[in-house]
Amino acid sequence: MTIGFSLIIRSPPIGTSFLLFYASGMLPFSLYMSLSNSVMQSFRFSRTLLKYPAVTWVDAVLARFLLNALTGLIVMICLLAGVLVVSDTRAVLDYVAILHAVWMTCLIGLAVGVLNCALSGMLPVWQQVWSILSRPLFLMSGIFFLIDAFPDKVQKFLWLNPVAHAISSMRAGFYPTYRGENVDLVYVAVFGLITLFFGIVLLVRYHREILNG
Repeated sequence: MTIGFSLIIRSPPIGTSFLLFYASGMLPFSLYMSLSNSVMQSFRFSRTLLKYPAVTWVDAVLARFLLNALTGLIVMICLLAGVLVVSDTRAVLDYVAILHAVWMTCLIGLAVGVLNCALSGMLPVWQQVWSILSRPLFLMSGIFFLIDAFPDKVQKFLWLNPVAHAISSMRAGFYPTYRGENVDLVYVAVFGLITLFFGIVLLVRYHREILNG
């Protein structure tokens, strides 16, 4: 994908390496998708274990989240380190911005996954509906472009997507000339906690029906 898009986009919006620009956007997005999808299907993966009284739905959700979060972070570290080694990027790392991007991505992935776990258990068709609804996120999250370059009206719409904040924070961690001034940590935290709250409420109320369904 990097080779293909680099033939179309010869020079990235910031920096000189399209490989680093693409990786700094695609890897957080991939981590979010992996977390949200795996947590959403945690009941299906752990249905046999959930028959034991000692194993609760919380255990199933946390197990899927921790497994995929650790795997995704290891992959992200390895790939980004490899990009920095093979590319003449001259990046100056801002570890605070990178850590902000990581916790935002993990929170959003967990929150959306928990809510979708409840909704897909209550409405089996929801998993297919969500896969269709979430497809535009690939283009709306700023993987191939900087949201800051768009007109204000377009930016206001695109910044409603919390994943875009995580990607912009990740970019700020690798590009000292990009400050990510529109990244709103409070907005992402509030969005994630509210979404997680509703997901937990639904699972507390309907987890038995979902498991017995």
